[in-house]
Amino acid sequence: MRRPLPEELGLDPANESPFKGKTGLRRVWNAFRYSLDGLRAAYLCEDAFRQETWLALLLIPLALWLPVGWLATALLIASLLLVLVVELLNSAIEAVVDRVGLENHRLAKRAKDIGSAAVFVSLCQVIVVWTGVLLEKL
Repeated sequence: MRRPLPEELGLDPANESPFKGKTGLRRVWNAFRYSLDGLRAAYLCEDAFRQETWLALLLIPLALWLPVGWLATALLIASLLLVLVVELLNSAIEAVVDRVGLENHRLAKRAKDIGSAAVFVSLCQVIVVWTGVLLEKL
C-alpha cells in the first residue's frame, strides 16, 4: 500500500486552520471533519494505530456477545477505545517531534519513549479489564 503524500492528507501548514474562530454549527462541522481527517491520517500512516483498530474491531463484537452485564460490556469496550485514544496522542507527539527535527536528540527520544510507554500501559489495562471480566464469569 502506497503511503500518501502529506498534501493528499491535507497537511499543508499554510492552510492547516482556515476556519479558526468560527462558532456554532460551522465550528462543530469543521471539528468533525478535522477529526475524520486525523483518523484517516492515523490509519493510513501509523501501523500501530491500524493494528489496534483491527484488534478493537475484532474484540468489540466479542464484548457485545459475551454474557456479561452492561457495565462489564462497557468496560471491555472502553478499555479498547482508550488504547486508540492513547495511540492517537502518541502518534501526534511523534509527528510534532519529527516536525521539529529528525536528528537524534535525548529529549526527542524521551518524548517518543514516554508516548510509547503510555500505549503500553493502556494495552496492559486492556489485559487487566478483560481478564477480570472473564474471570468474574467463570
